[in-house]
Amino acid sequence: MAEQYTPKDFKSNQEIRWCPGCGDHGIINSVQKAMAELGYPKESWAVISGIGCSSRFPYYMNTYGFHTIHGRAAAIASGAKSANPKLNILQVSGDGDALAIGGNHFIHAIRRNIDITTLVFNNEIYGLTKGQYSPTTKLGTKTKTSPYGTIETPFNPGELVIGAQGRFFARTLDMNINLSAEVIEAGVRHKGTAVVEILQNCVIFADGVHSAITDKEMKEERQLILRHGEPMVFGKNKDKGIMFDMKAGKLKVVEIGKDGITLDDIMVHDAHSENPSMHWMLVHMKAPEYPVALGVIRDVEGTTYNDALDAQIENVKAKSSIRCVEDLLNSGDVWEVK
Repeated sequence: MAEQYTPKDFKSNQEIRWCPGCGDHGIINSVQKAMAELGYPKESWAVISGIGCSSRFPYYMNTYGFHTIHGRAAAIASGAKSANPKLNILQVSGDGDALAIGGNHFIHAIRRNIDITTLVFNNEIYGLTKGQYSPTTKLGTKTKTSPYGTIETPFNPGELVIGAQGRFFARTLDMNINLSAEVIEAGVRHKGTAVVEILQNCVIFADGVHSAITDKEMKEERQLILRHGEPMVFGKNKDKGIMFDMKAGKLKVVEIGKDGITLDDIMVHDAHSENPSMHWMLVHMKAPEYPVALGVIRDVEGTTYNDALDAQIENVKAKSSIRCVEDLLNSGDVWEVK
């Protein structure tokens, strides 16, 4: 039976020291809302972070927590889950912590399908270290370390997850508390590695980095909120949708009611499709040509590392003649010394 909690139950007594207006404030409210709604025992949660503004998270949570070292949150989270499978582990990292120094740990945690939920705060900048470009910074952006514009092609976290054989990927916005809580809950319920990219605003070093989809006058025209089994419809008047152009082999934006197009022609989202091709196309959509896909984009069941490890151990034990330490000491070549 689920416990009865409120978001306040997950707030610590520590003063939150993020900058006023930072998107992290919205994210922590979403996380605490999700935890309360899930109703899992408070002592079952562990929040594990790396280094960066986002990685202060454990201090502000009334749960178990571990503020680890730069880029190593996924490694620590993997070990904690393997040692204690009953833990609900929330790994918190920024785009630099997760995808630069921590990139190797990130992709292998996904490949192994370890049962953890990873939140990637993507503000496309290094905030804590004062404004250097990160692995997700848009090509050409001028920063402290790219004064003439970065010449590096950025990662798309969704593409990276799918390329690493990821089985769960969702995307949300820091300011959309309800949607963020919804996808975080889905990620925690998913058995296996769940990655949630949160488009987050850094008011100091990258203010407005996501304004193309968050500005009030255009957000409804540039945000596609996906839900499994529902048509891909968006727009202020819900009069636009996504179809697949068979001839061009790509997605296209159409207007419902124009050129004979009806709601029945609009694609229905299948988050559970084993084939990742459509999920890849959805994570790749960019404004202004397309709306940006938000919500749970991919959610596919699979064998977790934890379950596979348990099964292997039980299989070996069932076939082994060694049942205790005495059996082990008396196995193989044994002789008595007098």
